[in-house]
Amino acid sequence: MMGAEQPQMTTGDTRPEAETIQIDLLRKAPTWKRLRAAAEMSETVMLLSRLGVARRNPNASPAELRRLTADAILGSELASRVYGR
Repeated sequence: MMGAEQPQMTTGDTRPEAETIQIDLLRKAPTWKRLRAAAEMSETVMLLSRLGVARRNPNASPAELRRLTADAILGSELASRVYGR
């Protein structure tokens, strides 16, 4: 597609020069390395979601925490379809 611009990625806490280098390195990385990084980030997000749900629901049982986490990640409608109510 001619004339299409790349979306601007900014973190706000990284100098633009350093961010440019980071993005360039990511673009040049082999596919397996990018996939591994994505999987690791996904695992981190899941862990943070579980910890957040547990912190907001300190008296919930493990089963309740699993369901509340599913609700937070999938939305209650999809969580109900996947896990039942």
